[in-house]
Amino acid sequence: MSSLPQILREKLTATPAGRLPFAQVMELALYHPDHGYYGAGPRKIGRQGDFFTSVSVGPLFGKLLAMSAIQEWQAQGEPDNFTLIEQGAHDGQLADDVLSALDGTPLRYLIVEPNPKYRDAQARRLGDRVEWVESLAALKTGPRHGFFLCNELPDAFPVHLVRWNGERWEELFVETDGTEAFRLIPGDCSTEDLAEEVRHLPHDLETGHTLEINLAMLTWIRDLAQAAFRGTIFIADYGLDAEEFYADSRVSGTIRRYRQHQMDGQILANLGQCDLTTHINFTRLIDEALRHGLTQREYDLQGRLLGRMAMKWIQSLEGRPPDAATMRQFNSLTHPALMGKSFRCLVLEKPVLP
Repeated sequence: MSSLPQILREKLTATPAGRLPFAQVMELALYHPDHGYYGAGPRKIGRQGDFFTSVSVGPLFGKLLAMSAIQEWQAQGEPDNFTLIEQGAHDGQLADDVLSALDGTPLRYLIVEPNPKYRDAQARRLGDRVEWVESLAALKTGPRHGFFLCNELPDAFPVHLVRWNGERWEELFVETDGTEAFRLIPGDCSTEDLAEEVRHLPHDLETGHTLEINLAMLTWIRDLAQAAFRGTIFIADYGLDAEEFYADSRVSGTIRRYRQHQMDGQILANLGQCDLTTHINFTRLIDEALRHGLTQREYDLQGRLLGRMAMKWIQSLEGRPPDAATMRQFNSLTHPALMGKSFRCLVLEKPVLP
């Protein structure tokens, strides 16, 4: 059976220029159905995996999202068809945590999942408590009321890489040098959409400054804006504001390779065996969301936003301290030295489509 590097070399050889945009290589590395890091099925997360997420900390993250969803349901008058919608549900752990915290509140749960291997893993955990659709396009006809949530989704979308050469921005392509190795080479932008994004980038950066352009994220938020539901969109992810991407300290960009809790910039090594991830440009995401009819409700560091979300839960304790395990989860999610500063949260409001 062919390995992913072999498949990539065959694809490179078949192209007239012998090269591919990095976005296509990243998509293969992450989502090839047999050899991609995510394509073959859910990965282990937490101490036994390659990275931690807010979900792997414990069920408190899901509990806080469940409380926010209930508040949204109540604010809309408790409609019968109110639906929690999750995309990027991985093995279903977050859905399990949210559903457990709903404590009998009659809310439907829907997962957007195109990969049958992930749907199977989610079904084993969740049974008949959830339903599935394959894409956001299925949401154009309903439900009419909802709370959409995703945790660490856009950071795993394939990105184009561009580099400032001192005079203009160039896209970085992947080619092989005839051996086992791959390398990045510059060239003209591969699509007009990418060229349009590049036109808005600054021209006063250090030569060699590299940026990630997440066109897939922009398509995703446009598709989400076209869904039929009215309600809230909650997005938690690694990310920065636009100006932060231009700092001299990020001259090599933010894309990194993760394996066994170690990260480096060797993004063309061990393709398919390591996670590839990049910080998302929240400024650009918010701009595109507003252009397509969504409204920004909140945008903040995860620690501050989850701290505000937790107020109702804290008040329900009536002065009693939470148990030690829950307190550790809260600290992990909100402390600036842990996940509180490295993640950011964006909450959007979505009106009913006309």
